[in-house]
Amino acid sequence: MKAVFLDFGTMGAGLDLRGLESLVSELVIHDDSPDDTVADRIADAEIVFTNKIRLTRTLLELAPKLKFIALTATGTDNIDTNCAKEHGIGVANIRHYCTQSVVEHVFGVLLSLTHSLGRYHQSVRAGNWQRSADFCMLHYPVKELSAMTLGIVGYGALGQGVARIAREFGMKVLVSARPGAETVPDDRIGFDQLLAEADVISLHCPLNDDTRNLFGAREFEAMKPTAILINTARGALVDSQALADALANGAIAAAAVDVLPKEPPADGDPLLDYDGDNLIITPHIAWATDEARQNAIDELAANTRAFLDGVDRNRIV
Repeated sequence: MKAVFLDFGTMGAGLDLRGLESLVSELVIHDDSPDDTVADRIADAEIVFTNKIRLTRTLLELAPKLKFIALTATGTDNIDTNCAKEHGIGVANIRHYCTQSVVEHVFGVLLSLTHSLGRYHQSVRAGNWQRSADFCMLHYPVKELSAMTLGIVGYGALGQGVARIAREFGMKVLVSARPGAETVPDDRIGFDQLLAEADVISLHCPLNDDTRNLFGAREFEAMKPTAILINTARGALVDSQALADALANGAIAAAAVDVLPKEPPADGDPLLDYDGDNLIITPHIAWATDEARQNAIDELAANTRAFLDGVDRNRIV
């Protein structure tokens, strides 16, 4: 079978593709596929590998040989799955490949904020320690995680992984019920209660019509003024302007965001213009340890092998 990888550049360098290559007779790899190239690149392909390239009905109907779309991501919103089903095109995603990576990122940024690491680093660079009268400087707060309550919104594999490590740090863990839910399961608390009680809120829920702009001005006003928000899920879960305002006016203490509503943020974003030291922004890297990226490729190969063997594995369609 002929296969094409449309946006391998999104996976980064240094990955072992031998497992994937062994499954197909020909694998054509493109680091990126601009919109005007996609139709030609998939026209003769039987298998398409992609991460973020949008495959619309128009494009799928121009690929008569296409039998299988294998995603190097969990999200499937870039694929017209209805069209794929109509045309007998299988679609599979990958799951649980980056849990450790995301969990480590969450606690990396959380420890940086709670221990004021960035502030102290800049202070030393500015020569303040060198001029200090004492052996240490205690200009900024340093807070133990064991004294804090962590609230989790979205309790799949990622949320559960974060909860497990939080408990190892001695944190109290609260899990939100589905926002807007009429009933609250015994092991969850209401979303508004979580806003009021959590010292840290970590987002791990999907983006859909119910969760878009889940965190806006109302939610930030409902949080503790000492609270920290961490978003490694989807940028559009959070109203960027509302978060920038909340950080500036002290409605919450700090935030770390690894995702923005539009990526890359070529047209800007209010959070990119915010210059306070209580915000950490990273370029969608929480998932991207070397190990997690190789896991993704290995999962891609496993899904493809299952498809070729007629086995249902991680199938969406």
